[in-house]
Formats: sequence, structure tokens, C-alpha cells
Amino acid sequence: MAIFRPLHLSLPFSPRPLSWLVGVACASSVLGVQAQTQPVAPTAQVAAVTLKEVVISGSRNEQSVDELPMTIDVINAKDIEEGQLQDIRDIAKDIPNVSVRRAPARFSVAGTSTGREGNAGFNIRGLDGNRVLMLVDGIRAPRFYGFGSNAFGRDTLSIDLVKRVELIKGPASALYGSDGIAGLVNFITYEPSDFLKDGKTLGGKATFSYSGDDNTKSASATVAGRASDVVSWQISAATSAGNELSNRGENSAVNATRTTPNPQKDAGKAALAKLVLQPTASQKHVITFEYVDKKTDYELLTARATLPLANVRVVPAAPAAARTAAIAANTAIANAALNVNAFTTMNRNRLTWDARYKLDALVADNLQTVLSLQNTNSREYVFEDRNTSPDRVRDTTYQERALQVSAQADKTIRMSADWSQKLTYGVDYAQTTVINLQTGLVPPAGETFPLKRFPDTVETSSALYLQDEIIGGNWSVTPGVRVDNFSIKPSTTGFPVPVVAVSGSAVSPKLGVVFRASPQWSLFGNYASGFTAPNAGQVNAFFENVTSFYKTIPNGALKPEKSNNFEFGARARLDQLTLDATVFTGKFKDLIEDSRQVSGAGTAANPTVFQSVNIDNATISGFEVKGSMDWGKVGMGKLSTPFSYGEARGKVDNTGLPLDSIDPAKLSAGVRYETAGWDIRLNATHHAAKKTSDIGQQLVTLPLQFAVPASTTYDLSGQWRFTKTTRLNASVTNLTNQKYWNWSSVRGVASTAV
Repeated sequence: MAIFRPLHLSLPFSPRPLSWLVGVACASSVLGVQAQTQPVAPTAQVAAVTLKEVVISGSRNEQSVDELPMTIDVINAKDIEEGQLQDIRDIAKDIPNVSVRRAPARFSVAGTSTGREGNAGFNIRGLDGNRVLMLVDGIRAPRFYGFGSNAFGRDTLSIDLVKRVELIKGPASALYGSDGIAGLVNFITYEPSDFLKDGKTLGGKATFSYSGDDNTKSASATVAGRASDVVSWQISAATSAGNELSNRGENSAVNATRTTPNPQKDAGKAALAKLVLQPTASQKHVITFEYVDKKTDYELLTARATLPLANVRVVPAAPAAARTAAIAANTAIANAALNVNAFTTMNRNRLTWDARYKLDALVADNLQTVLSLQNTNSREYVFEDRNTSPDRVRDTTYQERALQVSAQADKTIRMSADWSQKLTYGVDYAQTTVINLQTGLVPPAGETFPLKRFPDTVETSSALYLQDEIIGGNWSVTPGVRVDNFSIKPSTTGFPVPVVAVSGSAVSPKLGVVFRASPQWSLFGNYASGFTAPNAGQVNAFFENVTSFYKTIPNGALKPEKSNNFEFGARARLDQLTLDATVFTGKFKDLIEDSRQVSGAGTAANPTVFQSVNIDNATISGFEVKGSMDWGKVGMGKLSTPFSYGEARGKVDNTGLPLDSIDPAKLSAGVRYETAGWDIRLNATHHAAKKTSDIGQQLVTLPLQFAVPASTTYDLSGQWRFTKTTRLNASVTNLTNQKYWNWSSVRGVASTAV
């Protein structure tokens, strides 16, 4: 099997003309049966029957998407292959009301943080950051971390290891607890059984790819085997290397006026090993080791001073104001950056034991236990060569060491011929040690290295949950509730100010209803509450600059963010048309705003004080439509039209101003032609404008926040199936060379910077 990566152009600013570049792909052989979609006989492919998609994230059990009272988007192995998806930004590109922020790398030692975090994380229906829960095989992925000019994103995984992505829109707290107030994204990796079908004892796959937008070259390989009826195994590895994401900037100056990308080198490697033991027909044990390592080197030309640098003569007889201005100018010249270089690293390793037992007992039919250990390390190193002042270094690290333990059981009870219920209940426990540290050379005035932005902290949560799916006739009713307790316990030593410990609890109920009006039509409604507990960096953040008279202080009174959400939808599964339509609305309470000014005037006697506080209540509403129209057989193959549209509106209730994290409306529509040996797709994506009137005053300063114009882009992609086990994917994106910006990537950027 061979795969060609696309020429992605998700442009925070504007891309260079790349619309006609086409990459080259290499073919590779596949051992045994591959996990991705198999080519079928021509007649079967034209008249293929769409099977119901089965997911596990919606109810923590395997279940058809159509049976769940919520909106779930599924990106399966076929979608990943044909869409040539490389990272979490690609995962989100065609999903309505979902985006991933990726700003260009334009940061400096202590100034702007633009682009430090890479792929920052998912935005679902207008909320992002740690309000979206990310999982890998059901295990919590590390959080987004940002403080001041430092930030670490959430792209600590390799899509080459992923078989399926399940994205739940709306609160997932009733089953998963904190951090799921906006939604959940679960990345599910391959297992040996995906490669060992039809009695095969050895199988696997290999992929080679090239992407023209950032010159990324990548390769991955998997080998899986069955040693006996009891033991099977799998080993996967992936590697990649690339450069900066191209844009259409025209100024290549080596200072802040530069609009072309800063030079950048990306490198990544990942490995996945699984051992599956099935000692009896009623037991299955999956032991997983996952390792992901990513590194990026930057040459930050935009952080360099504008040359030439010439000292200003201080005239003794000049007025005091003129002498002060001259001294300040000379100080700025001495501090001017001649060269700024940086690198960031992110690595994550995970060991998980997932055991499943078929009990057929009075209290449970099935039992699943999970034990997982995970360690994540992120580092950012920035070196600044200054004109005559001493050079500066900032070396920042962030670490999460996590333990996750869970036990879940389910019991199906037949109450009559037409009525049954399935109880799912369990317990979750998680403990994470969070550590941050900054060292370097020439710290800010009034500080000494090493320093911490918050103390080493142990965050603990424990929970009980219960869900009951009651099925009778054409109705399904699913109530559920989860009770969470959480605590934040900081280390009391080695921190310059007193710290506070925080604990609390949250009850998250939900109620879902599905009505199957006919075999073709169904309706659903869903109420769900969500919450996000404050984290260590929000509760005990501390920073002080004694020369500039400002500081950040802890807040032990922070409350969890909470929400109440309603969703109503309809599904159609007709002979030629599949359609999902959803409307939603949510009330969000006690949203936490980081680094809000709470007091002070910026003087020595009255310094400015910043703090994380519960400040905003918000309302978010919107709708989504997605589906596909099958026009039937045309010539050698069949013709279809996939489509999706999403729009949301949000406001801060306290002020009535727009909620700036809301993305503009997005429309995606295409024409797809499929035959037994090849297929081709032309897709159009329209992003609505983000007008100045849609931007809240929290970002509208002088100069104004950049308001994104509307844009429409066209992408052409296709697949050629050489043989049953070898395929080539290729695409050309932005066919018309459209100049455009993504709102999520320029949010917080002034109009003068674009």
C-alpha cells in the first residue's frame, strides 16, 4: 500500500503559490491482510452497502452511531488514508464547528508567544484549550499549558498509529469527568486483529508519503503476528521530517516586518507495541506501549532587530527629556537581538494494561479494567544573541506523570419481549504530578533562575458513574450521572509565596432520547451537563516583576467551570441520501479567564495584579448539517456528493459581547466519483468572514484585531488502486491559489501584523 500526503494549506497568514505542486509517492508491499479498507469487486463496489459505524466513546461500550442521542463525528482508517491526514489539524479540517489553532512561529525570548504551541488543540463549538478532553485509547492525553510567553500544544501523538478518531460534540462529563465541557476526541490505535483477518498469522502495512506544503517526508510500517490461539502481537513504527509551513508572504526581511515563514525543521518518530493474550474465550488482555517524540528547530528571523543599529549621542546640555530618550534608545540598541534560535521537544510514553472479562454473572455480563502509566515531557529552549548586552537564554520545561485506573461493568436486563435495559457503571481514578521549571541566562530584572510559575503539584480525581440505556419499541431513553471528586495539592517547599490546596466535587447528569420514527428516519434529543476543574497553573500561578511593577498571584477560590447543554437532531438513512441535522444550545457558567487584571496601577506602591478568576458566563448556540447524496451508477462507477455545514453564535453574558473563540461558519461540499480501480474527488470549502462586529472588545484594542475575510478554496484528490494491497493517494489543494486566513490561527493578532 502506498499513500501520498496532501499539499495542505491551512493558512494563518497567506501562502506562497503552491496550488499546482504535486508530490511523488512510493509504493510498498503489504504482508497479509491490511487494516485499511480493502478494494472489492467492481460490481460489489458500485452497489456497496453502507455498514453502520460502531464507536465506543459515546457510551463507553461498542454501539452504532445511529443509536446514540448525541452528535459524533467518526474519522476511520479509510478517511485517514484517502484524506491523507497527518496531524490533528488535518483531522478537524472538514468537520463542521471544529478547528485546530496553528499560528506561525513568530515568538521571541520574552515577547510574543505567537506560534510557540504548534497545533494548540481542538476547538469544538466555540470552546477550546483544556475544555476539550483528548484521549488515546481511552487514556487522557496531556493538557495544553501556557503561561505568559510560554505555551505547549497538544499534538503529542502520531496519526500513523491511529486507526480511528471519535469526536463527541457537547459535554462528555457524565461519562468522562473533568475537561470534557466542550467535547471529547478519542484516538484509537490499531490492534493485531486489524491485520490478521481471515485466519492470517502474519500481516501488516507500510506507507511512504510526501507533502508539498512543508516538504514533509514520512514513512511508517506495521508487522503483526499470531503466535497461537492465545497470543498475538503487533509492532508499529513511524518517522517524519519536514520544514516550515509555506504561506504567501512576500516580505523575507530578517526582522519583525517579515511575512514569509521563519525557517523551521520538524522531526518526529513514534512506536506502538501491543501484546494480546486470550487465555480463554472469556478473557482478553491487551498490553500496549506507545512512544511519541517530536522536535522542532526554529531560526526566529522575525525576532531580530532592524539594522543598522546606531547609538544616539547624549548631549549634556540638552533638556532632561531629550537626554532620557537618548539613554533609553541606546539601551534598546544594546539589547537589540542580532540572532534568535529556538527548539521545542515533546515526548510521551504510555504503558497500558486493558483487561476484559466475560462474566455472565448476576451483577455484570462484562467487566473491563484498565491500568495505565503515562509520562509526558515538553521543553522549549530559546537563545538570543544581543548586540552589546549579555546574551539571554530561556529553558522552559513542563512535565506530566500520570496514573489512570478504571473498572467498568455492564449488565443487560430483558424486561419483556419489547423492553430491555443495559446498565453501564464504573469507577475512575486518576493522579497526575505536574512539574514546571524555567532556567537560563540573564533572567528578567528582579528574578533569579531557576524559577517555577507554579509549585510542583499532585492533581487527583476519583469518580463513580452510572448509565442506563432503556430500549422499548421505537424508543431509547438513556439517563446517566457521574459524581467526581478532585483535589489539587501543591508542594509547600521551594516556592516564593504561600500556596493553596483546592478540592471540590461535581455532579454531572445527562438524559438522552432516541425515537426511531421509521427504518429510514430517527430523531434524538440530549441534555448533558459538563464541568472543568481548575488546574495547578490556574490555582497557584505566581510571577513578579519588581522593576516593571506587575505580578500574577494564586487564587484558591477558583470554582469549576460548569455548563448545561441541549441538543436536538434528526437522522435520515435513505436509499440515496444520508443526512444528519442538529441544533444545539448551551449555557456556560464560571468560565475561567487566565491572567486577568484584578487590581493595581502599575506603580511601585500599587503594582498591577493579574490572577486567574471565574469571570464569564456565556451562551453558545448553533446548528450543523452533514451527509452525502448518492446519485447512483454513472458510467464505470458511481457518483456522490458529500457535504457539511456548521454555524455557531456565542456571547459573553456578563457584557453582551461576542465570544471570540467562536469560529466563522464553514461549508464543505464535494463531488466524488468511484470505480473499482480508482476514484477522484473535487471538494470546495467556504469559510465565512469574521467581521469586526463579531469580535468582542477583549481583543479589539489599538490597533484593531484582524478581521478575517470570507474565502473559498478548492481541493482535488484521488486514489489509484494498483493491486489489492497497493494504493496511491495524491491531491492538489487550493487549486485557484486563494489567499485566505483561518480565524482560529489569527485570533489575538492585530490587523497591522497581517
